Amino acid sequence: MKALFVVPPLAGHVNPTLAVAAELAERGHGVAWTGPAEVLPRLLPTGATLLPSGDRAGSRGYGTLHEQWRDLRGVAALRFLWEEAIVPLAHAMLPGVEEAVDAYAPDVLVVDQQALAGAVVARRRGLPWVTSASTSAEFTRPFDGFPRVGEWVADRIAGLLAACGAPAGWDPRFSDRLVLVFSSPELVGADGTYPPHYAFVGPALGARPSDGSAFPWHRLDPVRRRVLVSLGTLNREAGGRFYATVLRAVEPLADRVQAILVAPAEAAGEVPDHVLHQEYVPQLALLPHLDAVVCHGGHNTVCEALAHGLPLVVAPIRDDQPIVAQQVVAAGAGVRVRFGRPRAGELRDALDAVLDDPAHRHAARRVQASFAAAGGAAAAADRLEKLL
Repeated sequence: MKALFVVPPLAGHVNPTLAVAAELAERGHGVAWTGPAEVLPRLLPTGATLLPSGDRAGSRGYGTLHEQWRDLRGVAALRFLWEEAIVPLAHAMLPGVEEAVDAYAPDVLVVDQQALAGAVVARRRGLPWVTSASTSAEFTRPFDGFPRVGEWVADRIAGLLAACGAPAGWDPRFSDRLVLVFSSPELVGADGTYPPHYAFVGPALGARPSDGSAFPWHRLDPVRRRVLVSLGTLNREAGGRFYATVLRAVEPLADRVQAILVAPAEAAGEVPDHVLHQEYVPQLALLPHLDAVVCHGGHNTVCEALAHGLPLVVAPIRDDQPIVAQQVVAAGAGVRVRFGRPRAGELRDALDAVLDDPAHRHAARRVQASFAAAGGAAAAADRLEKLL
């Protein structure tokens, strides 16, 4: 089997494919990626087969649109995501994906939900295609309370299909053969009913190109409890106020809590000695050494923390993050706080809760067990093999 992964140039969307591809390669299958070549090489392992697509997206590049998007919230952020990112990227990637299919001759396309050109090309060519769902928010009926927003998204999809000359009446975000959901019903919501081709495989975790980043392991305090504070790759520059609040919140806890703050130096400001500040960290390697995580509710960070049984404090900003944050709270695995106008006392209370109330840790470990049972990358590879 030869699998072609169709991805946008975003780490959180590429990362799950790395572990699945590594598992497939270990079993003797061929794997390759297609997407914008100005970004993907640094997200893929050395020697990975990359067939460029999407470099016609404009001189700013899809991955830099967050400079405008990061200050948007709610419906404005959703409109920007579809009008300035997802739809233009689909048009930009379409010719390159066609060329990649010609050159690589895949047996199946594994298509990220923000790389819709992959689904369009697969349908056009009569090839099997699989959805790679790097967030579970789409499986919680997010627009039930906002039907006009759902209709607006459906109109954007219909317009894209018409412009590409594709048949109407189908959704390129959801394969009718196999949907790989990198979560579990225990987190997404066990009361939901899902079709049998929706495979909840849990997080697909594996080696990443950044895992060898230098990190001062000797500075981790063996006595204090360690808490990672991260806003992910796309929101880090916008977190100045939040970082300052975190520093005020942990000041009275300095004798028993070591915060590991991941932030650009200019956004973090002056960081006291009791806080370990790094611009980047090897997150997967660091998680086993932690007691809790404070984050923005990004799906990858949340699932990686829960895969290690760590409770969370979540401060969602936009897009799927409020939905993921609600999943964490509903599962009992964490506490939600405000991002826009955070108070140090509120954040400190949340930290005390996840560190000292065993209920949050027990809930995080229940989700951890559900992830382990789901099978991760091996389960995803099993489902792909059975598809063909």
